[in-house]
Amino acid sequence: MTLDEALADALADAEHAVDLSGSDPARALALARTVLASLPASCRAGAPEGGAAARLAGCGHCEAEAVAHRALAVAARELGDLPFAEERLRRAVRIALSAGLPHRAAQARLSLVHVRTELGHPEQALAVAADAEPGLTPAEVGKLGVHRAVALARLGRYREAVDHCDRAVPVLGGDVRFLAGAMLNRGLARVFLGEFGAAEADLSRCAELARDAGLEHVLALAEGNLPFLAARRGDLPAAFSAYRRAEDILVGYPERLATVRCDLAEALIAAHLPGEARVLLEMAVPELAAAGAGTALAEALLLLARVELRTGDPRRARESAELAARELAAQGRAVLAPVAEEILLRARLALDPPSAELPATMLSCADALDAAGHRDTSAALRLTSAEVSLGLGDRPAAEHQLALLARSGRGVVALQATALLRSLAGDRRGAFAAVLAGLAEVGAGTRTFEDPVVRAHAARAGEPLAGFGLALAMRTGRGRAVLTWAERWRAVTGGAGRPLAPRPAALRAALGESVLVEFVRHEGDLVAVVVTRDRVTLRRLGPFPAVAEATVRLRYGLRRTHLLDGRAPEPGAEAAELERLLFGPLRDRLGDRPLVIVPTGTLHTLPWPLLPMNADRPVTVAASAAAWLAGRRAPAVRDGRVAAVPVAVAGPGLRYAEAEARMVGGCHRGTERVAARRAEVMAALERADVAHLAAHGMFSPRSPLLSSIDLDDGPLMAYDLLRLRTPPGLVVLSACDAGMAHAPADGAPLGLAGTFLSLGTRCVVASLVPVRDEETLTLMTAFHGALAAGDPPARALAVASGKTGVAGFVCFGCGDRPPTAGRE
Repeated sequence: MTLDEALADALADAEHAVDLSGSDPARALALARTVLASLPASCRAGAPEGGAAARLAGCGHCEAEAVAHRALAVAARELGDLPFAEERLRRAVRIALSAGLPHRAAQARLSLVHVRTELGHPEQALAVAADAEPGLTPAEVGKLGVHRAVALARLGRYREAVDHCDRAVPVLGGDVRFLAGAMLNRGLARVFLGEFGAAEADLSRCAELARDAGLEHVLALAEGNLPFLAARRGDLPAAFSAYRRAEDILVGYPERLATVRCDLAEALIAAHLPGEARVLLEMAVPELAAAGAGTALAEALLLLARVELRTGDPRRARESAELAARELAAQGRAVLAPVAEEILLRARLALDPPSAELPATMLSCADALDAAGHRDTSAALRLTSAEVSLGLGDRPAAEHQLALLARSGRGVVALQATALLRSLAGDRRGAFAAVLAGLAEVGAGTRTFEDPVVRAHAARAGEPLAGFGLALAMRTGRGRAVLTWAERWRAVTGGAGRPLAPRPAALRAALGESVLVEFVRHEGDLVAVVVTRDRVTLRRLGPFPAVAEATVRLRYGLRRTHLLDGRAPEPGAEAAELERLLFGPLRDRLGDRPLVIVPTGTLHTLPWPLLPMNADRPVTVAASAAAWLAGRRAPAVRDGRVAAVPVAVAGPGLRYAEAEARMVGGCHRGTERVAARRAEVMAALERADVAHLAAHGMFSPRSPLLSSIDLDDGPLMAYDLLRLRTPPGLVVLSACDAGMAHAPADGAPLGLAGTFLSLGTRCVVASLVPVRDEETLTLMTAFHGALAAGDPPARALAVASGKTGVAGFVCFGCGDRPPTAGRE
């Protein structure tokens, strides 16, 4: 072989390595290294001056070397090593320019555009693209457009990104790899633009091209972005399912997987799910830092700061926002800088008393947010500035700012400003009207969300407004007014779409001999509204933190008791103390009548039947008075059912689950045994009116949507249940912690039980603590015996607990109507 032939082979191999880098980066790396090793040492970069002289002569070695370094870089970029990729591309540019090969230098710059973007320099990447373009062929300019689209999207210029991909597609010809990349980048930009149908078409086309061409890595990227698209669409079950697949597909590509996690987290934040987003971001940030992915890291830190603030962690939010601000400043991304500043100001307000200069600083930041196009964030910050001014005693400044916001007419913030302004002027009726209009707007905005988690978190935008309405109601001193405004807020968070409250007369008539107690938090205190057949009464109970702490202690003691921890404190003393705090001022209104409880905050986790006064008393826990009333009015058997059947499921790993399922069949005629597999259980839940699931349970406090019960083929999570269209009327979750809930807002307890209830299940019986297998069988045997004898669920549970002494289970929803299906 001649020298010319050897050089031609080396160049061909180097170019093949470039082509291979997209489909098989590991092989591309190996091939590029082989090419470099085959070149004479005197011609390689870093060689003595003689080598440089040879390159200056334009020898063929230099071309092969430049292309091989580019291949190394592109492959390294695919594998997530961005700093190495940049170093190799810059070397390729130097070698090509030294050898008088401007086309090869332009090709290396073309690849450098994407790498510089991901390293955190999208503006510089666009400058590199401008340098490269004159030296490229028309087809390569199309490839450059695909890379430019990534930089533009990182800068929030999504429409321009789409335009570049549009122009690229016709000139890419048969280059499947870049054509698939154009579809991928255009699809992602369209997701941000809210063009979901077009985005799905692009991502599907990308996957199709990649699959046909064997581009497994590009295929993984296309499928890895489906969770982002699904979450942006509001289809969270599909988002989590797609995310699971992405985790499997992207094994070995940690930077890519981290990017997918960030994309999904951003969509979850948009869907008002900060807890779920935080879990993903805390996994993604270290991976992005390790990969040197500066652009994605800065954005991830900013997202993390926001979710830390929203999840009540202002110190961590401040730290993350400061890191994000430094990264963004270094990257010249001025459009996001005021967003970091706004988070810092809110963290400062949460951590320290407001200073005299804080309102002016907030207004300055609001101006910057306006200039950068973040108008909703700006308006909210201006309202906070007015509230801070009011707290500092500067009423003229507050009223000036409120008047500006009210005149702006921009959504809920304007209505909140109007309500506050009218209240300051002594116009309580007008203030109530503005609050009601604001809650109606919040309700209308959340009505489209079928997912109760999304709906509850989205509604939290109206929480300050609802709190203001409640404060106005408290000033009346009337129980009816407080009940009405508390219920209006619970209706919004619970998905009614409108701030409706039940009529007290209708509620009293439905209660009969029962008593309803609705607990409400107001400015750190707990109050109770007691509704009986003859009147509505308002009682103040004292500081809420004392009640919350006692609830935690009670549950802790009960958990340890159930786990047979010999050192466990007896829960009896805590139960008596809670009874004193919660019901001491109410006892004269309760007697020994059945009780309907509407909890608030931590009280959603209180095992109410454990309180001494509730021994043998039917107790039902509801998300709102309206929800209980709706359950009370619902038909006992769903429309269209002729002969409903109970179903029983025995999950894996429990000693007595099978016996429990057999027991259920013995109590209820026609009980269907269902295999403990997700598909079979979901199908059974669609056709059953009574469902009993005996299985291991797990509650996820930070992500209640991920709470689950174990089945043979994996966990059945709360978000899986969202697919149910006709859930059972009565569900018994015989599992640890299955009744636990996290309530981001009153009226929306989230967890397994809360999900069933939000879908239309009338009653759920479940435990708030770990339960022992054999004791659960004993309790459930007594419970189903009473149920089969005709007792409604709440009474049946009271009877069973009294007979067996097994505590921890609670009846949720409407538990004072007996199920009719399958009863002997």
